[in-house]
Amino acid sequence: MTRTTRRLGPARTTAAALSAVALMATLSACGGSASGEEADALTDVSLVFSGALTVCTDMPYAPFEYEEKGKPTGFDIDLVRKVADDLEADLDVVDVSFDDITSGTSLNNDVCDVAISAMTITGERARVLDFSSPYFDAKQALITPKGSGLDEISELAGQRVGVQKDTTGETYLSDFAPETTQVTTYDDAAGLQAALAAGELDAAMLDNTVSGQFVADNPRLKLSREFDTGEQYGMAVKKDGNIPLLRSINSTLADLREDGSYEEIYAKYFG
Repeated sequence: MTRTTRRLGPARTTAAALSAVALMATLSACGGSASGEEADALTDVSLVFSGALTVCTDMPYAPFEYEEKGKPTGFDIDLVRKVADDLEADLDVVDVSFDDITSGTSLNNDVCDVAISAMTITGERARVLDFSSPYFDAKQALITPKGSGLDEISELAGQRVGVQKDTTGETYLSDFAPETTQVTTYDDAAGLQAALAAGELDAAMLDNTVSGQFVADNPRLKLSREFDTGEQYGMAVKKDGNIPLLRSINSTLADLREDGSYEEIYAKYFG
């Protein structure tokens, strides 16, 4: 059972992100069906609220997390629901700011048990969060109006470019865009997309995983360029605070890959 979202309150860097994966290698290695000591560890999973897996996410960020008919849905939601099912727990989704997730505030203050929000694994974030094994590969995408002539990041000098605050898109622009680029940050993806669609921006930098639908919904825009940044998304739990849950998440992810369920969920949202 999914209990719908509660609002409490920005994937969302580059190859350096993979260093975080190495940091979590010993945890990632526990993927697959649990047995022996691992099985015993799964019985030690403690939850903020008994009988429910409480999940923090930042909505809307379709197709990963959004509401449909008043209920949370999306690629991330379907994945984490499988984690809840394996724990024989209900799923309770809490809508919080992306900054509260990446800073560790929500998890480390026991607002939720796990966070999933199209969140890139980075070394900086791994200092305040414990990440699962990666579950998704992503790139950055430059979105511009058709006919603008803006197709390369070097052409953004003097242009108004929007990004979501505290995301890997913001970091990528900071590292590679010309110094005269006028970067505007938005608290959420919805605000960024609305500003670009309204002509308030000359371009936007988004994860390529959400840019396709955005461009499809706005015929005057185009996906100008993708940048392979080596990003991978991961779920996260409280830092040094819930290793049994992390093991359970990794076990579920491995099982989904093995039995084909991951591919089915992927096809549902990405074709």
